[in-house]
Amino acid sequence: MKKAYSFLRRNWPLVVTAVIVLATFVFLFRPFLEDQYENVAYAIDPSPQRAFEYGELHFNASDPADYDINRAEYFFELAAAKDPTLPYLYHELARISFLKGNFPTALGQIDFQIDMHGASEPNSYYVRGLIEGFMGDYKDSAADYKYFLQFDPTDWAGINDYAWVLLKMGDAQEAATETAYGLKFFPANPWLLNSNAIALYEMGLTGPALDQAKAAVAAGAKMTVQDWLHAYPGNDPKVAEDGIAAFQAAAAQNMHSIQLAEASSTLQLNASHD
Repeated sequence: MKKAYSFLRRNWPLVVTAVIVLATFVFLFRPFLEDQYENVAYAIDPSPQRAFEYGELHFNASDPADYDINRAEYFFELAAAKDPTLPYLYHELARISFLKGNFPTALGQIDFQIDMHGASEPNSYYVRGLIEGFMGDYKDSAADYKYFLQFDPTDWAGINDYAWVLLKMGDAQEAATETAYGLKFFPANPWLLNSNAIALYEMGLTGPALDQAKAAVAAGAKMTVQDWLHAYPGNDPKVAEDGIAAFQAAAAQNMHSIQLAEASSTLQLNASHD
């Protein structure tokens, strides 16, 4: 023990340097080392459950260190090759295809998921509604969102996306009704406030729309990375800051547009009274 202590005392700078080098090596090569561990573990136990577990690990936006959408897809496909009936397997594959912009593939995958599991996994209808909405199929998208909301009527993201589709369909009144309902439960939700403002504006109610737009801007200014990741759980956490900035810019632009419309409406009203 004394010899070891004496060695450390004499060679303290060398020991510190070695520790720093080792820590740096582990930090830089951690993803590679973890990937190799997963590869070996899967080779020993090539079960669909293990593959799905690793896929979920790499598709978790709350853990930026492990998030890797390509590796998640790789393991989900391994699982699908062995047992395509695993719960939520094709749901996750559809989400990944959607995030990669491959909407037809995503739609086929989520249709397969729903054909196998149907209402036992209602979140799949939400995902299909999102895919259909981005493909411009607003009617089917609205139907899927409406069906999903039967299972979870106060899911604010589902309400907000349903309102988005309703606005695309030109049904501002129903979008205003839906977002107002959501705001009863989440009065400071920036997404609902912004959508409600747009719906009111499209109905010609510029005064109430401006109030909601201002509230959306104020709520957006308080948005955290965790808020954004909760709203977009499958997205790369590395782009969270950009996503927040994009929402804040869009909400500010929306408020500015409504302010101009409200000012113009006030001028016209005053002119009519002169």
